[in-house]
Amino acid sequence: MNRRTLGLLAALSLTSACKEEPVGAMTPIPRPADMPATPAKKAEAPKPVAAEPPPDPSKVVLRWKLDAPTAFRLTTTSSSAAPDPAPKSKKGKKDKEPQADEASPSAADAIFVLQKTEAGDYAFRIVPQGAGEADQGTMSERGFVMDGLAGPLRNLAALVLELPRDPVGPEATWALGTDLVDMGAVQGFVEKKAERRNQVKLTALTPGENGEQVATLEYDLSESLSGEVRATRASLKAAAAKAAAAKPEGPEDGDEDESAQGEPSVLAEMRVKGRGEFLVKAGRWRSWEATLTTRTEGTTLPGSPEGERTLRLTPLDPVPPELLQPQAKK
Repeated sequence: MNRRTLGLLAALSLTSACKEEPVGAMTPIPRPADMPATPAKKAEAPKPVAAEPPPDPSKVVLRWKLDAPTAFRLTTTSSSAAPDPAPKSKKGKKDKEPQADEASPSAADAIFVLQKTEAGDYAFRIVPQGAGEADQGTMSERGFVMDGLAGPLRNLAALVLELPRDPVGPEATWALGTDLVDMGAVQGFVEKKAERRNQVKLTALTPGENGEQVATLEYDLSESLSGEVRATRASLKAAAAKAAAAKPEGPEDGDEDESAQGEPSVLAEMRVKGRGEFLVKAGRWRSWEATLTTRTEGTTLPGSPEGERTLRLTPLDPVPPELLQPQAKK
């Protein structure tokens, strides 16, 4: 190898060893030892909570106040049904009409006892004044029946106990949890027409004694169901067996074939008109009265006699001690 070739190799080696970094290149700064790998996010500022609107002074909250037991007597009075017109005699004169026994209406009394249990629940007992056992159950602060009753007795408790869920002012309306006409016990009933009205209205808020407020409530409820009772297989067999036992020789001339007759139509309706005065501060009724009118055709409503009944509440103060027994478990 000549001297010139050795010189070129030496020059190339020096050029590679002394190569400079590109102009403008950035050298990363090493992270301090106490610095976290990823910076913590900034804590978000809590969102402001919207303030609740102030209560409307024109509205009130109706609730039962059971710091002490409360009781009232419920009196149910029903007038005798009007007698049918007396038939005319053969001479065309009417027979002597029977006098309606207006002085001796039938009455059924019960006492409602409301109190708190040891667990803090709102409980009630309905104690009949006469034969029969007491019914009991639980309710919410507004008197909504939670459990313990069914059928007509539950409707009665809803009328007497239930108050509106929300704050109410004059002319406010709400509905009750009632089922005035229940045709579930009528086998083969097929509903054709139903009409319902369920309204309670706060008609007035007036001042009372010692800073009390009196809420006047008016009740206007009605329910009407009409339809047909279609014969079931069991009822047809029973009717056939009864007819065979009564006429073993077979139907006589002129007898109607019951199976050829049309389905019997039925009607059941109930109307409620009432008025109550509720003491807002004390949380109890000052007075309450309602008229229930029941009318049926081709059927009956269990627990709801035909005609008109008047229900009236009378507060019992103090509560009779014999009524303040512990709530029994069913």
